[in-house]
Amino acid sequence: MTNLNASASGRFLIGGDMPITRLGFGAMRVTGPGIWGPPQDRGEVLRTLRRVPELGIDFIDTADSYGPNVSEELISEALRPYGHIRVATKAGLTRPGPDSWTPHGDPDYLIRQALSSRERLGVEQIDLWQLHRIDPKVGRDEQFAAIRALLDDGVIRHAGLSQVTVEEIEAARKVFPVATVQNLYNLSDRSSEDVVDYCERNEIGFIPWYPLAAGRLAVPGGVLDRIASHHAATSGQIALAWLLKRSPVILPIPGTGQVAHLEENVGGATIMLSDADFAALDEGGRE
Repeated sequence: MTNLNASASGRFLIGGDMPITRLGFGAMRVTGPGIWGPPQDRGEVLRTLRRVPELGIDFIDTADSYGPNVSEELISEALRPYGHIRVATKAGLTRPGPDSWTPHGDPDYLIRQALSSRERLGVEQIDLWQLHRIDPKVGRDEQFAAIRALLDDGVIRHAGLSQVTVEEIEAARKVFPVATVQNLYNLSDRSSEDVVDYCERNEIGFIPWYPLAAGRLAVPGGVLDRIASHHAATSGQIALAWLLKRSPVILPIPGTGQVAHLEENVGGATIMLSDADFAALDEGGRE
């Protein structure tokens, strides 16, 4: 699969000045089961990470909580010095154990975690740092002020939010420029439609997490299956193609710890859905 290249997905300027290829890589799955501890096949994970730039991907999304710390450490080991690769990370969720996530938005904690991520990644400045969740137990303006401080001190270049509403984005934009928003969004979960539209109007990058999910649309003989067969593609590749066509600000980050799956995902960038295909999938996802 030597002709695969994510560049077919197009380009986007994060924060108006940081160009990336729209199809990126999510590094949550390079850790162990439950997003906890080291991966079961460390060698395959490192091969996968090193294959990422070879396939034209120059945007990697991770978080301090993936492992915790494991994902950032593996990215650094596999890819530093990064060259043209942009690495985004997040903080704001702590990990009591496998598959367990607890918001922690204390401003001092957020700043400490950003500094620790910078050290683990081995960079002078984090390209993009995102608040993993707004902690409801801490005033959101206090959390936003911590992000403003990270920007002002040069610890991070750009800042974003995760799993937020339009109202929360607007509140944050009064404190700092919001470069990206990372919400759950895919063919079968359209709860953030208004957020996607808001981001498009304001040229904010929208990073959908869990991008390959298709729910009941993936049943054999269904609309997704028929369109995938027509394009000689997998359901996941069509789901990615749909996201890329949905809005020019959408930046999908499918993740994996296996080279073959990574290459399969990149194949989704080359699929050009017709307007009729897009409409059929769009309608199916809204039912």
